[in-house]
Amino acid sequence: MQVLVQFISLLLMASSALAHNVLLKPYAKQCFFEKLNKNDELAISFQVGSRNPQNHEQYTCDFYIKSPSGQVLVNKRDMDHGDENIQASSEGKYYYCFLNERSNRVDLDVSFNVHGVIYIDVNDPKSDTLDYAISRLSQLTNDVKAEQSYLVIRERTHRNTAESTNSRVKWWSVFQILVVAINSVFQIYYLKRFFEVKSVV
Repeated sequence: MQVLVQFISLLLMASSALAHNVLLKPYAKQCFFEKLNKNDELAISFQVGSRNPQNHEQYTCDFYIKSPSGQVLVNKRDMDHGDENIQASSEGKYYYCFLNERSNRVDLDVSFNVHGVIYIDVNDPKSDTLDYAISRLSQLTNDVKAEQSYLVIRERTHRNTAESTNSRVKWWSVFQILVVAINSVFQIYYLKRFFEVKSVV
């Protein structure tokens, strides 16, 4: 029975890294919470963008984390991405919020990953076990997964910016070609008229 409980707890820890996506309307705020025990660690990585592939701007939002007592542990403003982590000083619900309250321009697409580390006392004789090694490996795997998700989002944002820049360069080149062509036609016409011989009868 004890082995079954440990196996289920390992499965829960393996699924502790969660990828989320939220749409922030203008002047809106979205808050979430995680219930932590004392000395547990909570890590949140996020990326702000737009769901419109034609948008090449890098948007920002505000972000904060609050303890169960209401104390602000992390407070960041105008962040386009971030990677924040805290260690729980007490047991309870830790709230983290994304804010678009200072902008009325556009809906923000916030993608974020939440992962944590369950505190294990190294002096506990049970910590030097296969269960501890598996949980540590699971946590490292989740960290790699979260980092890969973050890189995918960054690549998407940079690709949108590059495609927008390429489109602008293309249309500017077309405009320059048209200007040169019109100028050439005008010069040929003007020079032809200049050298025409007019006879008066």
